[in-house]
Amino acid sequence: MDQPLYVFDMDETLINADCAMLWHQFLVERHIATDPNFLTEDQRLMALYAKGELDMADYLTFSIEPIRHLSVEQVNQLADQCVVEKILPRLFPQAKQLIEKLHQQTCTMLIISASVSFLVQAVAKKIGIKQAIGIDLVTKNNRYTPEILGTPSYQQGKVIRLQQWCEQHQERFSEVHFYTDSINDLPLCEFADQAYLINPCPRLLKHAQNKSWQILAWGATI
Repeated sequence: MDQPLYVFDMDETLINADCAMLWHQFLVERHIATDPNFLTEDQRLMALYAKGELDMADYLTFSIEPIRHLSVEQVNQLADQCVVEKILPRLFPQAKQLIEKLHQQTCTMLIISASVSFLVQAVAKKIGIKQAIGIDLVTKNNRYTPEILGTPSYQQGKVIRLQQWCEQHQERFSEVHFYTDSINDLPLCEFADQAYLINPCPRLLKHAQNKSWQILAWGATI
């Protein structure tokens, strides 16, 4: 029997923050990112992301630079620590309840995010979602590089990556339910059978007019 697939954006949807920004703050606090302008540049780039104007290649060059000297294993360990210390406390209570409910119903869940895969997978593991897609990076000499491997899960790329994932899993789903906050996810909102907008940005909210999309106001407390 076919079952629905529940797909989630991560930042500002499941998590009441942008996980990549929390990751960058973590790197500064650990004295791994030492450029005094690092967080200022992060804010500038994320403002472009919020407007749907971010150049992902430029962003990844910036984001990966502080960790290029670290091994894949070291970065993954740091990501796990960051998730526990900074990200898990920002999980929306409503997201936690929904994940638990879907587990009880044995529904398949998938996170698909424009953050890098090692961070998306670390978050997914900690909040109990087995399947996760992020931007895959090429590794060289056991180090992460800013070079994108395959199609980046960003804007229209999220639709492509979701289609590829469904083909690889060879599992039929009756419907795709998608949760997001961001205008960058408009293509996947249009692709999904049902979209749920979590505290949506003004541009995405405008697109929801005359749609059957549900508008949900999630907060830090219930």
